[in-house]
Amino acid sequence: MFHPRPCGCKGQRSCLVCEGAAPGAAGWITPTDKEGAYVYCPECALAWPGWDTDSWRCHPDHQGEPIVFPGVKIIQNFISEEEERTLLSCLEEVPWDLSQSGRRKQNYGPKCNFKKRRVRCDAFSGYPAFTQYLQERFALVDVMQGFQTVEQCSLEYCPERGAAIDPHIDDCWIWGERIPTLSLLIDSTLTMRTFNGPETKYNLVDRKTYPAQVGEDGSVQEIKEMSEEYTKLQEDDVQRSDGCKDTHSTSLTSQPGAGHVVRLPMPRRSLLVLYGAARYAWEHGILREDIPTRRVCITYRELTPTYLPCGPKSEVGEAILQAGKVFWDHRQYYSLDEDHADKATP
Repeated sequence: MFHPRPCGCKGQRSCLVCEGAAPGAAGWITPTDKEGAYVYCPECALAWPGWDTDSWRCHPDHQGEPIVFPGVKIIQNFISEEEERTLLSCLEEVPWDLSQSGRRKQNYGPKCNFKKRRVRCDAFSGYPAFTQYLQERFALVDVMQGFQTVEQCSLEYCPERGAAIDPHIDDCWIWGERIPTLSLLIDSTLTMRTFNGPETKYNLVDRKTYPAQVGEDGSVQEIKEMSEEYTKLQEDDVQRSDGCKDTHSTSLTSQPGAGHVVRLPMPRRSLLVLYGAARYAWEHGILREDIPTRRVCITYRELTPTYLPCGPKSEVGEAILQAGKVFWDHRQYYSLDEDHADKATP
């Protein structure tokens, strides 16, 4: 059970191939969770009572009392239909690798060992050029200002394999605050639940050692501002050692009584960005029931301030950032034209 399997699963992760079961919802959501769930509306940026993610489309005629759910930005129609067709066509020309829980992936970025806190970028050579415009377009999004991609991961979800992703928080040791995801092929849903585990999990405790990259008002911190924040954090460490209250923690919810499950719609061709409380205080996952047909997405990550010019490990970060500035022709990189020529030769 705790060894990699032919389907790509390992540990406690599983898919329909290794389960030998019929498709169904993942077991981490209960009927009670569904009864008390909220659905986030991209139009009014509020979460309303309900479970059916499409219920947000009734905007502005919502029912019930909403809650504020901070740390979410959804840009609909981030790419056009033609751009989606071209992007998918190019993605299909790139080899897919098996991943866990029935997914397949195409991953570009440094090699990270989250337990030993080691990172290597000697095999990191950048990204396929057909995705370059996506990264450049991030500059048009207010909360994405200054974002420097250091990992790009394409994921494929197919219902035939029971593809899903268990609730988790992206590791906080090296991956920075903002997590943008571009959704392709279908509308889907990211299900959020409050995290009540120890700070040692997901290296969450690390977030107390570096400044926030996005302010509470959604403004992006510049390197100079984060450098000043580092000084304040060092002073806070001294105060905490003297018994003072920790002022760098992030609250789980924005108001008392907020639900423990919030559903975030991911419309086709939209960009979803998680940051702040949604990034650090809530686990996110995708249920099998929310993958009715094939879905493809591309998720991006940035470095924590620790590895930026304002941080103590900026030299390591600089090597990663430089590698992330390279874009190459995927047909040449994967020798696709040569393969086609060989097949055409009688």
